[in-house]
Amino acid sequence: MTERITIIGSGPAGWTAAIYAARANLEPLMYEGAFTEDNRLKGTLPLGQLALTTEVENYPGFPSGNLAAYMDDAIDESKRKYMAPHAGEGVSGPELMELMRQQATNFGTRIKTDDIVEVDFSSRPFKLKSLAGDEFESHAVIIATGARANYLGLESESRFKNAGVSACAVCDGAMPRYRDKPLVVIGGGDSAMEEANFLTKYASRVYIVHRRDSFRASKIMADRALANPKIDVKWNSVIEEVLGDDENGVTGVRIKNTETDSTEDLEVTGYFAAIGHTPNTDFLGGQLETNDKGYLIWPVSHRTNTSVEGVFAAGDVADDHYRQAVTAAGSGCAAALDAEKWLVAQGLD
Repeated sequence: MTERITIIGSGPAGWTAAIYAARANLEPLMYEGAFTEDNRLKGTLPLGQLALTTEVENYPGFPSGNLAAYMDDAIDESKRKYMAPHAGEGVSGPELMELMRQQATNFGTRIKTDDIVEVDFSSRPFKLKSLAGDEFESHAVIIATGARANYLGLESESRFKNAGVSACAVCDGAMPRYRDKPLVVIGGGDSAMEEANFLTKYASRVYIVHRRDSFRASKIMADRALANPKIDVKWNSVIEEVLGDDENGVTGVRIKNTETDSTEDLEVTGYFAAIGHTPNTDFLGGQLETNDKGYLIWPVSHRTNTSVEGVFAAGDVADDHYRQAVTAAGSGCAAALDAEKWLVAQGLD
């Protein structure tokens, strides 16, 4: 049997695409990812990176309020017991993703907890192969595998993820633990400048730790950061360790000067990595066009088509600018609608 549409990836983009495709009676097949150590280390486990966050305060439709009773009723107990108790502010990442998954399931999405590891887009129907050995064909494919944040790789950095360590100032900067507190941003490019300037809206002070004596960011972005009175730059410095404890999370960072080898402890409650993202496209084998950062290209304006007809992309795998849950969900909706229209034109609906 040849699938009409297969969705690869299970973040907000993937689940939204599944909801819309299922409601269009396309009987989508979703490969949500596998529970492997490699996926854990890369942050690409099922449900996407949002499932690794705590509170989500900026997703429309989830204002402050107690969702615990509804969650207890809507989500199977076997999954609910692994989710943090709802704190009453917005919705937690795992809660939001489980709700999306359940909604897609309710409309008839078939879900495989497995990775697609190989594709052949050279002819239609497309050929796909999974980690577990499934081999099948699909008329249309939506790629929604996201992009993983780059970190330094420190053990202490990993220990405090979601407890003061973040890679998204827009997502997390307004949270209570960061308000009126000193924070640190790691990096020297445009992303680091944007993150640092954004965080000054909430933080008492923002340190930028950069390993060189000048930023690689564009001059206008660098000048803006340097002129901000709440930003303090630690030049020629690298992070040696993220400091903290289980009760308080991040309490500081230890930095080392690369010229003198001297160390300094900075008291901060938040650590923001701004050293880029890596789109999850390795399994595509270079068969789809990408930009210079490796993100999939949407060649048709305001459409989610890729460079191969019948293959669509949604979410952060094709978005190196916004990288927000709500924009990912929106492009997932668009990808499902674009795919449905294409299938109808092909007489495959």
